[in-house]
Amino acid sequence: MGRPADPAPRLLPWQSLDGKPCYLVTDDSGGRHLSRLADDLEAVLLATGTDVLDLARPLLDDPASPPAELRFAGRRLAECLTDALRVAESRGMRLSAPQAPRTTGSGLWS
Repeated sequence: MGRPADPAPRLLPWQSLDGKPCYLVTDDSGGRHLSRLADDLEAVLLATGTDVLDLARPLLDDPASPPAELRFAGRRLAECLTDALRVAESRGMRLSAPQAPRTTGSGLWS
């Protein structure tokens, strides 16, 4: 029997203090809490992007919108797009990585 394959690193939805990508490498016994935290943050980032887009559309549709407000909306939309692309990259990496069988449990923390 050979050694099990090392798990593929997971790109996390946050960066280090110096702006570098953060990765999580874990086996089945550890990292579940961090994985859940990353899952939850990904959901928040995507929901925030939806909210910002919904708020920006009327501003973008109004030809009388002040330039400063348009720039502010553009910056927020760019931030949300950056977050969404990071989530997509992370999820794409996990789709292409070999997956260990998942066990499902009952309850909130299983």
